[in-house]
Amino acid sequence: MSEQPANPSTASTSTGRRRAVKAVIPAAGLATRFLPATKAVPKELLPVVDRPVLQYIVEEATQAGIGDVLLITGRGKTSMVDHFDRRPDLEARLEEKGDAERLAAVRRPSELAEIYTCRQPEQLGLGHAVGYAESHVGDQPFAVLLGDEFVKPSEPLLPAMLELQARTGGIVLAFFEVDPAETKRYGIASVEPAEPELTDVGEVVRVTGMVEKPKPEEAPSNLAVLGRYVLPGTIFDAIRRTGPGSGGEIQLTDAMELLRSEGTPVHAIVYRGTRYDTGMPLGYLQTVVQIASEREDLGDEFRKWLGEFVASDASGGPST
Repeated sequence: MSEQPANPSTASTSTGRRRAVKAVIPAAGLATRFLPATKAVPKELLPVVDRPVLQYIVEEATQAGIGDVLLITGRGKTSMVDHFDRRPDLEARLEEKGDAERLAAVRRPSELAEIYTCRQPEQLGLGHAVGYAESHVGDQPFAVLLGDEFVKPSEPLLPAMLELQARTGGIVLAFFEVDPAETKRYGIASVEPAEPELTDVGEVVRVTGMVEKPKPEEAPSNLAVLGRYVLPGTIFDAIRRTGPGSGGEIQLTDAMELLRSEGTPVHAIVYRGTRYDTGMPLGYLQTVVQIASEREDLGDEFRKWLGEFVASDASGGPST
């Protein structure tokens, strides 16, 4: 049974709009930064201690009341779907051994949500990938969660985004502050204060423009798009009307900007919580170390070892 709230489709505001109850995770990329490891293993299944990155992301969605998840996959990535399937043979072996803890851990992925898949035959940009979700999502609002970022469960982001989108009916983004020199790596926004009646949801701003990966001297701010979006169903028509942009790809940022220019309200929540970015080797390693350090079963011993390792000299011996 999926972990869903008792009545996830109930309208959340007096507007009568329904809160999004489906999520899309684009995960068809080649993950060239992690080669050769990702030649056979999808980047989304790289382990953070003992759970793959993708499971953390699906757990983030279910924590927000989403019980329907569509994975946009590519060639060689069927193992992502397998992770959320049952393994009766393994479960039977663990049950025979009386290993209840590992049995529960093995069963948990299949109990999180209903998992669906759609294959993106060519990787032509995030907008192109999201476009493949139309037949599954229809004209209803939905969340998009990128497959290499997640947030700390005790500092959730998605519930507030879903609430804000249900109120406005438009596009809702999440921003985080970056060093101005790093703007060329992200979608960057220009913003103004949000309507006062929306600020109870969180640190909300109204988006007045977006640009994909601008040079630092051309960036309108240092607010970067975090890999979470809540979008109206009208995004699919906008994607069809969006031509290739940065990198020759169909960018979701450009499709959202098209809707904004045509009157769709665009708001964002500035996230001040803990964000884990596993999209590059350094961020992935930092995520593993941080989460391992915080684990109740590993943290004390791991932090002790880590401190000794950092204090050791270059030859690998203990410092004196």
